[in-house]
Amino acid sequence: MRKSLLSLLALIVLVSCAEKKSDKDFVLNGHIKGLKSGTLYIQRIKDTTLVPIDTIKIDGDAHFVSEFDLESPEMLYLFLDRGVTNSVDNNIPFFAEKGVMTLETSLDFFTADAKISGSKNQALYDEYRKVMSRYIDQDLVLIEKKFKAFKASKLDEVAKIEEQQKNIIKRKYLYTTNFAVNNGDHEVAPYVALAEIYDINLKFLDTIQKSMSPKVAKSLYGKKLNQYIAERKKAGQ
Repeated sequence: MRKSLLSLLALIVLVSCAEKKSDKDFVLNGHIKGLKSGTLYIQRIKDTTLVPIDTIKIDGDAHFVSEFDLESPEMLYLFLDRGVTNSVDNNIPFFAEKGVMTLETSLDFFTADAKISGSKNQALYDEYRKVMSRYIDQDLVLIEKKFKAFKASKLDEVAKIEEQQKNIIKRKYLYTTNFAVNNGDHEVAPYVALAEIYDINLKFLDTIQKSMSPKVAKSLYGKKLNQYIAERKKAGQ
């Protein structure tokens, strides 16, 4: 009987521990395969500068947890300070939103291997970037062709390629506008408008603004978009 009671108490303790929740409204669970030591920084953009929100020391265990309160869905950045080596492959953007998110990657291919889950805004942003990468690849091919044509003094061909590049830009802007309008109930919509097509004709930004749900309009990026549009209108742009 005594053993049964002890077993029951142990089970209750285990269940209580399993059900223990963070008192913060945002939790990021992460794992960086191959990382033995280093420092991770969770950063946000403030006044055009990246500033740290949380600092995580890695010493042997490549798993980490970051917890803090998040007022509104926001694009954050996981920065890896490798210590003894420098690399341009050291910053992963992720669209954070309240709840639990998971970020897994590797030390060797820090940004390329990144897999992020737990955020609808992140899933939509991944979809957006996948399409945009096709336009980027197309433009890179044209850049190479233009360089060769310029070296060969084929100026007519250079002009044609430049027109093709302009068409790619138009398609990118149109896709971004449609993406933002179709996803007006998520904060990624005003974010891509501000980050990717801020210089587009105001009528398109107006369309995106009107497509935002009341919740999104009150979010961090919703407010920034509304402010930005108001400033452009005031300046007669």
